[in-house]
Amino acid sequence: MKTQEYIQSGILEAYLIGIASEEDAQEVELMQASNPRISTALTNLQTDIVQYFNTNAVPPPPILKSKLAFDDTQNEIKKWDFTQQGTNSKSKNLNTKENFVEVEFDNTHIKVHKYWRPTFIAVFVLSKIFLALALYFYFKSDSVEQENARLKQELEIRAGK
Repeated sequence: MKTQEYIQSGILEAYLIGIASEEDAQEVELMQASNPRISTALTNLQTDIVQYFNTNAVPPPPILKSKLAFDDTQNEIKKWDFTQQGTNSKSKNLNTKENFVEVEFDNTHIKVHKYWRPTFIAVFVLSKIFLALALYFYFKSDSVEQENARLKQELEIRAGK
């Protein structure tokens, strides 16, 4: 395979992102060591990828910083060193509370998707309309029953005379 075809094959991108197989990664490392054009292309590609991610990075919201702020003197985050710890001490240290940072959250409001708000409002308004209609028809049927009872009594009185 020619050098330019190898560079354009996409294997260098896969290697830099970390999705290349072990065989492909070893091949790229060998080609990088033996071919200066591939080494230069790999360096340029790495610079382009870093620049792309840095320019298109989305910063976290500023309120997140205050929510995750903690006192460095009280809560110190320690990196876990797997090479110096034994297997028994790993499981023992992972279960202790000192390896975790407590995060407090003071917002008690429920947040819903923005499309659900109009749906909730529509359901609320429709329930009020149906309640008003139900009450209207209940009282109307009650008045009709009272009118029927009054007319029956009047008929009985006339029939009795």
